[in-house]
Amino acid sequence: MAYLIAFLIGGAVCVLGQILIDKTKLTPARILVGYVVLGVILGAVGVYKPFLDFAGAGASVPLSGFGNLLAKGVREAIDENGFIGILTGGLKAASGGITAAIVAGLIAALVFKAKDKS
Repeated sequence: MAYLIAFLIGGAVCVLGQILIDKTKLTPARILVGYVVLGVILGAVGVYKPFLDFAGAGASVPLSGFGNLLAKGVREAIDENGFIGILTGGLKAASGGITAAIVAGLIAALVFKAKDKS
């Protein structure tokens, strides 16, 4: 059942993004940034945690989950290190995902040949 809920929630997030692309003048980049900011806001006010507990990977994998992870990292770093945690907490919490994205991008750049749009 957890797989079904994660699939449905993750799919709903994707459907919402596609609707925003199709029906508005927002660019995909702005929509993605909106998802991250929404995750940060929902994580900061404490709403994202219950949603994450319910939806599992359907809530942690999309970019809103990345935003929530940033907010959680900052909150924990502030508790541990004080004010400097604002600057270090988000990157420390998300460093594994950021590194994986960089490595995957590097591998894709090495395997595939870039072309100009025609």
